[in-house]
Amino acid sequence: MQARTSSLAMSFSFDLAQTDGRARAGTLRTPHGAIQTPAFMPVGTQATVKAIPPRDLEQLGAQIILANTYHLYLRPGDELIARRGGLHHFMAWPHPILTDSGGFQVFSLSQMRRIDDDGVTFKSHLDGSMHRFTPEKAIRIQENLGADIIMCFDECPPPTDREYNLIALRRTHAWAARCRAAHARADQALFGIAQGGVFRDLREQSARFLTSLDFPGYAIGGLAVGESKADMFQVIAWMDEALPTAKPRYLMGVGEPTDLIRAVQRGVDMADCVLPTRLARHGAAFTRDGRINMRNRIYAEDERPIDPECDCYACRHFSRAYIRHLLQAGEILGMYLMSIHNTAFLLSLMRAVRAAIIQGRFEAFAQAWLARYERTGSPQPEGTPTQL
Repeated sequence: MQARTSSLAMSFSFDLAQTDGRARAGTLRTPHGAIQTPAFMPVGTQATVKAIPPRDLEQLGAQIILANTYHLYLRPGDELIARRGGLHHFMAWPHPILTDSGGFQVFSLSQMRRIDDDGVTFKSHLDGSMHRFTPEKAIRIQENLGADIIMCFDECPPPTDREYNLIALRRTHAWAARCRAAHARADQALFGIAQGGVFRDLREQSARFLTSLDFPGYAIGGLAVGESKADMFQVIAWMDEALPTAKPRYLMGVGEPTDLIRAVQRGVDMADCVLPTRLARHGAAFTRDGRINMRNRIYAEDERPIDPECDCYACRHFSRAYIRHLLQAGEILGMYLMSIHNTAFLLSLMRAVRAAIIQGRFEAFAQAWLARYERTGSPQPEGTPTQL
């Protein structure tokens, strides 16, 4: 254990450069490069950020992307990816990668899975075949995938059901200890995941237990799954107080721009979400004045870029009128340009957030940014889910 810990320390570290209130700016070092935090991680569920090639992600300034254990285990298979040199080589992404454990996907199957204290038996959404995940198997799959940061297998319970959260927390903690024992690759950092729903005592209990296992980083799980925004931000604030200051904090599954800023206000260092590319496919675009529906007829002859203050490829070269036409015609280029813009928007936002923290003006930046973005609201395009 000591040799493994020493080897990990040489390849993985986290240093805080500046704090401004609870907001933190740091550097997370991994075997495939350093990540300047706070950072947003685009999601490449099946070893691809939908519609965006790695070349473009690099140009947008993406530092790290996320891939999904459940989906890659089912297709094309983690052992095949291992034979092809691991995820970095397989998807031609030489920079840091984080893989989630597949726990959220497995538990979201609802009627297609059975949970016990040892693990979860579930039916594939692809072909109905039966599979089983245990903590040890989740670690083995992620070691085959070869990401820089991997996650403990946990149970994601309904956030407001206290009785079930008590049961799920016991499992999550037992599984975290088993993941810690099973983890063998010294070039991967294993993060623990704090659960406990919207209940402060359970969240603090989870933080204490996971801290006792001395993970190199900690995730805040079980949020953005149906609880109110007020409850979500309250839990994040509790976690800021309960988790170690010297370790990175990762908020799972949150990507609305206003949520990212408010999470950073409460001590979050990293976040991921499918939101930018999913919204893009529905025709919704982020702008500094709120979210807009690019399919709306009012943009049919609008010569402005999606966001006049954005310098992404889509905004430098194309009008709202043209992109609306592409979306209405079902052209792939429309989804590509929208995905480029939405992803660039969040990455640029997080760079501006970091700069504001380092310069000691984060709170003023946050208040001004939020006031402008929320002034006209962010209407949801028809058919777009609000919780992702």
